[in-house]
Amino acid sequence: GTKKQRIRTCGLMSALRLLTTIAALFVYSALACSNILITPEASEDGSSMIFYTADSAELYAKIEFLPAMEYPAGTMMSIYDWDSGKYLGEIEQVNKTLNVVANQNEKQVIIGETTFGGISELCYPPGAIMDYGSLIWATLQRAHSARDAIRIMGELVAEYGYASGGESFSIADKHEVWVLEMIPKGVHERGAVWVAQKIPKGHIVAHANQARIRTFPLNDPNSAIYSSDVISFARAHGLYEGPDEAFSFSDTYDPVTVSGARFCEARVWSLYRRFADGMMPYLDYVQGQNLSNRMPWSVQPREKISLNDTMWAFRQHNEGSWFDNTKDVGAAAFSSPYRWRPLTWELEGTRYVNERTVAAQQTGWNFVAQARAWLPDEIGAVTWFGADDAATSVHVPIYASITRIPSKWALPKGDKTLNGDVTKFSFDSAFWVMNMVANLAYTRWRDIYPYVAEELAATEEEYFASSAQAEKTAIALVSNGQHADAVEHLTQYSVTTANECVSRFLDLWQRLFVIFRDGSVTTENTENPSCGCSVKATGYPNNWYHRIVEDTGDHYKMYPDSALEAEDEKAIASGRFRVINKLDVRGV
Repeated sequence: GTKKQRIRTCGLMSALRLLTTIAALFVYSALACSNILITPEASEDGSSMIFYTADSAELYAKIEFLPAMEYPAGTMMSIYDWDSGKYLGEIEQVNKTLNVVANQNEKQVIIGETTFGGISELCYPPGAIMDYGSLIWATLQRAHSARDAIRIMGELVAEYGYASGGESFSIADKHEVWVLEMIPKGVHERGAVWVAQKIPKGHIVAHANQARIRTFPLNDPNSAIYSSDVISFARAHGLYEGPDEAFSFSDTYDPVTVSGARFCEARVWSLYRRFADGMMPYLDYVQGQNLSNRMPWSVQPREKISLNDTMWAFRQHNEGSWFDNTKDVGAAAFSSPYRWRPLTWELEGTRYVNERTVAAQQTGWNFVAQARAWLPDEIGAVTWFGADDAATSVHVPIYASITRIPSKWALPKGDKTLNGDVTKFSFDSAFWVMNMVANLAYTRWRDIYPYVAEELAATEEEYFASSAQAEKTAIALVSNGQHADAVEHLTQYSVTTANECVSRFLDLWQRLFVIFRDGSVTTENTENPSCGCSVKATGYPNNWYHRIVEDTGDHYKMYPDSALEAEDEKAIASGRFRVINKLDVRGV
């Protein structure tokens, strides 16, 4: 079996001790992403879907755009680490690249990821060129199918080396959905060991910073594809000594720890629980109490999953489950599902956790990408892109064939004055406007979030309808052989819709700020001549008042004003003037 005594996982603390500063900064994001993959047979409309959240406070929401290009033979492509920006080297560019928008290309290939880290001695080998982000973009520029993407990724890391830590890649096309898990070979050899497994028809898979592929078919390339040395490498370096058929990728290269179960697999459990039955037997596993009680890799949902279902699944914070943290004292008065980082804290020698939820405040961006086999590629490939926290961000439709991207969702190189970046605010930035809405909601979650949720639902419902109409027009153009006109139509629709969305949510923030300023609820009331408004003091819920009294005793107790009450009674009897109670004076 696996030789666990020789294993040291690359969690945050070991990474900080063992890796370079740049690598350590990257591992800050190691508990940082969540993915769910939905096969066409499991989706309501027959599309392949991948939902992805990029969860790191260092990330700025922007829609990546790599236009289709042609290059002369011998052209080299510079590779910069996607997280640190460090120059890693060059690879040979192909003669013709595909159009790439966000994490999808014009052939309807989608790639997402979550980082699992794994065995620290294997992570971030010196001299390697292909980091995980560059591997995604280079592959999307080349791949015509999910299987093609798997082949290309294996070839690129074999030739140029793999410069990151362990990674789970979500890969889909319009017919198939796969998960590829990969880890470098450290200083031992150039390249990586990896396995890709196809999700069974009608099933879904989620992963969230923990390797999840265990045993896999060794002689069925229709179900699993893997590097030739994925088992022999582990055996040669003392990581595994059992038979080939019992080999588990996850248990060998990323064995589950308590943090892996509680912070990572718990997110998978919460997503599975939303869509499928039979997840309660695994509660002790995701609590970190029984690490041998692993969940199934894939599950069959109880019913077909819609695009809208997927969006709302990623807006959850474990509400209604054992992990629900909206009811304890940490939720404060307004039932906040958020806990400010770090994920763990210590008090009087005991270590405690903050739950790691699917929706998270530190998200840079999130998306649902669809590949739809019944539509021409120009139309079928669409990404519903959101900025910031998935719970508070609206998703705008962005087609993978478009030739321009919306300016308010871009990061202009070298000029922060256009629409900011992660350290410079701008009202013309989708990232910052969505952050404004989110951070206002965080202050009084119970009161404000229902307004936000209502706006999200209404806006996305409009986009579902308008995108269907835009696609109808594009289909007619393609049918007439006007492919370029169809692409231009979708480009104009995507750009206009996305940029107008920013204005719409800036207006939402302004309305919410007016309503909820200063702890009250202020609404328009034309019958009030003094302000044209109604102002309601909402106070706190009774459970919070109970906690105040339990904590402070009589400190805030208001004693009866017997003198005032007696004077009032005498004043009434004698017809004299009375003293107005100060609680009735405006301004107190």
